[in-house]
Amino acid sequence: MSTSRELPPTSRELPVLFLNDQVVLPGMVVPVELDDQTRAVVDAARTHTDGRLTVAPRLKDRYPSYGVIAEIVQIGRLPGGKPAAVLRAQERVRIGHGVSGPGTALWVEAHDVPADEVGDTTAENVKELATEFRALVSSDLQRREAWQVIDMIDQVTDPGALADLAGYAPYLTDSQRRQLLETPSVVERLTTLVGWLREHIAESEVADKIAGDVREGMEKSQRDYLLRQQLAAIRKELGEDEPDGAADYRSRIDAADLPDKVRAAALREAGKLERASENNPETGYLRTWLDTVLELPFGTNTSDTTDIAAARAVLDADHYGLDEVKDRIVEYLAVRARRAERNLGVVGGRGSGAVLVLVGPPGVGKTSLGESVARALGRNFVRVALGGVRDEAEIRGHRRTYVGALPGRIVRALGEAGSMNPVMLLDEIDKVGSDYRGDPAAALLEVLDPAQNHTFRDHYLDLDLDLSDVLFLATANVVETIPQALLDRMELVTLDGYTADEKVQIAQNFLLPRQLERAALSPAEVTVTEAAIRRLAADHTREPGVRQLERLLAKALRKAAVKLAERSEPVIVDEPDLRTFVGRARFTPESAERTAVPGVATGLAVTGMGGEVLFVEASAGDGEPQLTLTGQLGEVMKESARIALTYVRAHAVQLGITDPTVLDRHIHVHVPAGAVPKDGPSAGVTMVTALVSMATGRPVRADVGMTGEVTLNGRVLPIGGVKQKLLAAQQAGLRTVFVPIRNEPDLDDVPAEIRDRLEVVPSIDVADLVAAALAPAEAAQRAA
Repeated sequence: MSTSRELPPTSRELPVLFLNDQVVLPGMVVPVELDDQTRAVVDAARTHTDGRLTVAPRLKDRYPSYGVIAEIVQIGRLPGGKPAAVLRAQERVRIGHGVSGPGTALWVEAHDVPADEVGDTTAENVKELATEFRALVSSDLQRREAWQVIDMIDQVTDPGALADLAGYAPYLTDSQRRQLLETPSVVERLTTLVGWLREHIAESEVADKIAGDVREGMEKSQRDYLLRQQLAAIRKELGEDEPDGAADYRSRIDAADLPDKVRAAALREAGKLERASENNPETGYLRTWLDTVLELPFGTNTSDTTDIAAARAVLDADHYGLDEVKDRIVEYLAVRARRAERNLGVVGGRGSGAVLVLVGPPGVGKTSLGESVARALGRNFVRVALGGVRDEAEIRGHRRTYVGALPGRIVRALGEAGSMNPVMLLDEIDKVGSDYRGDPAAALLEVLDPAQNHTFRDHYLDLDLDLSDVLFLATANVVETIPQALLDRMELVTLDGYTADEKVQIAQNFLLPRQLERAALSPAEVTVTEAAIRRLAADHTREPGVRQLERLLAKALRKAAVKLAERSEPVIVDEPDLRTFVGRARFTPESAERTAVPGVATGLAVTGMGGEVLFVEASAGDGEPQLTLTGQLGEVMKESARIALTYVRAHAVQLGITDPTVLDRHIHVHVPAGAVPKDGPSAGVTMVTALVSMATGRPVRADVGMTGEVTLNGRVLPIGGVKQKLLAAQQAGLRTVFVPIRNEPDLDDVPAEIRDRLEVVPSIDVADLVAAALAPAEAAQRAA
């Protein structure tokens, strides 16, 4: 081999072999598969350098700086038949420049590592590090029971060679081996290896401990299972029953008063529990199901009271008014008492229950009425809140295939009630929603049908439950959001709100005593006059119920408590004192002010909060003939406005409009409280009246309110919520109210107090209504 320059005595030129997936350290013997490139390097070494070559790792980011000189030990084949060469690494070298050489192999300069970089291997600190490293390696190998390797390591005395043997360690990565190759200092190599080996041993100990714990747990479970099976076999031979587990469930099933089909299903599940091992996940599901069934009050029924007068007294003591629902409960109780007397079967049986839905605005006592009904009947009471429920499984339960499955709210409510015939209050049934999880309202169809609920099947229990003896009471604020099929299964009882006199009675007999007790006051210390209560109900609240009235009474009593603390004389809250105790009045009659100008009419509407007064304003301006509607009106209300304008244009002469051209201008109809959405057809007559008032210049009478749907030919059609609208009219200070003539039967439900204070005028033709509602022409001219 010829060279173009002279090399230092510690350098030599050798063919180089770059390995992709292997790092070779001095002292290692490794096989290398012979591909074309590797064979060229091996052939060059055998031909020109007595079988010696340089081996270095192939790096992606840089040229390798260190490698080893290796000699070719043998050429042969791997177990798979591929050709290979066995190399023995001898010494660490520093790789220099590439040089030209014979053949196709790459040749490089291999420089010996200077002794000062290697360090003194006989130094005391090097011996101590070598001893520590040897001890750690022996400890790790003993854990793996590699005794032959321990003997081989004990024969290595050179610290550098001992450190390079770490190239065989399986826990080192290629990057760590490359770091050792590039560290010529023996001290640094041993120090680094001691740190790595300590971390490896610590991790191995933790892993061994975890594996040991798992193994011990498995062995203990298997041992327990075998012992349990042996114990069961011994008890079976001795004829003894198992004191707990499936046998205990069988005894509980025998002791329970279960229907025949339920008992058969429970015994089947108990049999499955007997055949299942404790390690079977199905065991927990079976126990939970059996516990749920056995906790249900099968065979437990309370006896209804037969004293009709006492039941009526309980209802009257808890609630003032609400005669319709009280009468219905007393009727139900009377029928059941007669069936019991004649042995016609009271408990159970198809259709023996009742389903009532109490519909009315908030604060009228729907929810609290359920507890009173339960007390009057002598039954247990349970409340099921349905507001916001969107999952069908909340009603019917989850199937047992789901993790964490539970029965539905109906079944859980029976368990809470402790009897199979409770009074079950389904609160806020109109707030039930639906989404991708199903429609809970559809699941309630079977629950609330007296002809079907004697075989109600919950998905979790998968058993027929008899709900026909449950008295269901549902509450709702509005009927429109209840699905028609569900509403058809319930008996509708409407609670439209209280009159002013009823509010005074409720406040004196119920609200004031309760708030006196909560404020730790006595009637002798604080007196609230009837006039003050009446003013509170009229001017400080505008609600169909009494919740806000009770809050104001509580506020007044708190103020009174402060005054009693300052001076010990009794406090009297009278009408002139209300501003001091509860603040300024929030509501005052405004109909006269709003209708003082032409084009404004007073209508009546019903919302989920009860009846309300609604003002409709109409105005004509310059511009293209068109109709503008504002006030967040719904589609039905917009159609009513268009119908009203069409009718007024077609009957202008009949309605007394002397200048019909005013209706061909830009007409703007607005319903104030623009932030509140409004919809419905009952404002039709009000819109007609407002348009005629605007076109004639005659204002609408300040004491007049009206409601009714109007057609294109002027017919007044019936609407709903008559009682609530009349209550709102009375509260607003109106004196005359026009209602459709077909709503006359609804006036029977209106309290006599309201009928006496209001003149209710049935109407069939909107033209007659408009003529009576508008102020006389002479009065309009005087006002102008």
